[in-house]
Amino acid sequence: MNIAVLEPLGLSQAALEKIFNERMPKEARITYYPDRKEDVETLVERSKDAEIVVLSNLPYPKEVIERCPKLKAIMVAFTGVDHIAIETCHERHITVCNCSGYADSAVADLVFGMVISFYRSLAACDQRSRKHGTKDGLMGMELENKIFGIIGAGKIGTHVGVIANAFGAKVLAYSRTERYHRDLTYVSLDELLTKSDIVSLHVPATKDTYHMIGERELGLMKQNALLVNTARGSVVDENALAQALIQGRIGGACIDVLEQEPPFDEDHPILHAPNVVITPHIGYATVEAMEKRAEILSYNIKAYMEGTPIHVIQ
Repeated sequence: MNIAVLEPLGLSQAALEKIFNERMPKEARITYYPDRKEDVETLVERSKDAEIVVLSNLPYPKEVIERCPKLKAIMVAFTGVDHIAIETCHERHITVCNCSGYADSAVADLVFGMVISFYRSLAACDQRSRKHGTKDGLMGMELENKIFGIIGAGKIGTHVGVIANAFGAKVLAYSRTERYHRDLTYVSLDELLTKSDIVSLHVPATKDTYHMIGERELGLMKQNALLVNTARGSVVDENALAQALIQGRIGGACIDVLEQEPPFDEDHPILHAPNVVITPHIGYATVEAMEKRAEILSYNIKAYMEGTPIHVIQ
């Protein structure tokens, strides 16, 4: 079975080959591409002879899939699959599997790294120290006794809730599916937004979650509340958020994802809004997460080749 790895996956090819060779059936013939190309013609050329393609967050549109008649499965080395033409895959009976779970700890770590950076003004403290200044005007805040709201209580959201609880915060949650957890108290979305000091987003990008945090929702938040988005950029109406920050209607934002993938446009409104900590979509990017991802990916491919696919996106 021909397998094409269409982009680098955060590990050296030698490290990736070692993991794959330990788990793959012998009939797997794998081609590794050392660079990332997003144009349709290159993707078709790299995919046309493959029965399985492997990619991370590389956009994989309908135009490519329709020109690859041998394609049977897409292995996504990522949690979200909104960059894949899923409906086309379903129409053509192409199996799509993701690597859910590989970045749970990585994303949760980033949430609290950004929140603490915001609450303790770490960037400003660093600059002040380098300029021989003092702590004057840099009074911080604590997580203890804050109300920490989680929108989307899946694996990552629940993990974030457990950590928030360990900091001494009270954790509220809103989720499409409510699964009991001793650290979470489920409430309506409006109640969560109204009561929370920190609102952390952990929902996938779907039609239902598109701009689920917009002008109305931002208007419900406390004036000193902090919005954290390590989920998907499309979940937040970025123009509404920028205006809320500029007008001082919320306290701040910690943003790892925008609707545009980095590099961001210089004139993007979020980049010019006050009280923002922003990172270039690094939530999943740790050494440990890349290793976990490669292992999950190898199991996904092995299971598919054995006729018992796992982590299938319905």
